[in-house]
Amino acid sequence: MNRQIIEGNWKQLKGRIKERWGKLTDDDFDVIEGRRDVLIGTLQKRYGITLDEAEKQLRDWESTSIH
Repeated sequence: MNRQIIEGNWKQLKGRIKERWGKLTDDDFDVIEGRRDVLIGTLQKRYGITLDEAEKQLRDWESTSIH
């Protein structure tokens, strides 16, 4: 999925993202505002994972969750 899909559908995707990554707070979502790179960085911070792992998790989620 490309960056525009997350940004363009942010309001619809927030609920699905919250289900998958429950540690993200409402404040996190306010900061992310649909920006994929910020989402990856926030996942990295909240879950204590590497950048590569955060990117992989998001790619995997995108490939199964967004059609």
